[in-house]
Amino acid sequence: SMAHWLLKTEPDEFSWHQLRAAGSCGETWDGIRNHQAAGFLRQMRKGEQVFIYHTGKERRVVGIGELVREAFPDAEDSTGRFVAVTVRAVEALTKPVSLADIKAEPALAALMLLRQGRLSVVPVTVEEWGAILRLARE
Repeated sequence: SMAHWLLKTEPDEFSWHQLRAAGSCGETWDGIRNHQAAGFLRQMRKGEQVFIYHTGKERRVVGIGELVREAFPDAEDSTGRFVAVTVRAVEALTKPVSLADIKAEPALAALMLLRQGRLSVVPVTVEEWGAILRLARE
């Protein structure tokens, strides 16, 4: 079965707007230098959906993306240990879901985003995915 993920990005460095502008070919998601996060990148499969989360001042889920290319060597990593993936934008959330909204939702108490805040790539369960989508429609 398909997995779901959440990818964090600093909007000043790379934003949802830029991902949408990249079109259906998508954009390389690179620069991950944490081994646990890199492990998650390696597990991602083509066609799986991801929430795009803006960090920094925003701290909110802003859109849904899709994996278009599985893990390949990160060109910026001279050590050859880290990988990148390619992601395309699918749709913006009607209402972005803030970190405060997420923390206030009991169904999201175990969300890895909350438990391991430093990770820029985290898995999201089917139940958690549905709960975040519900918040985006409220």
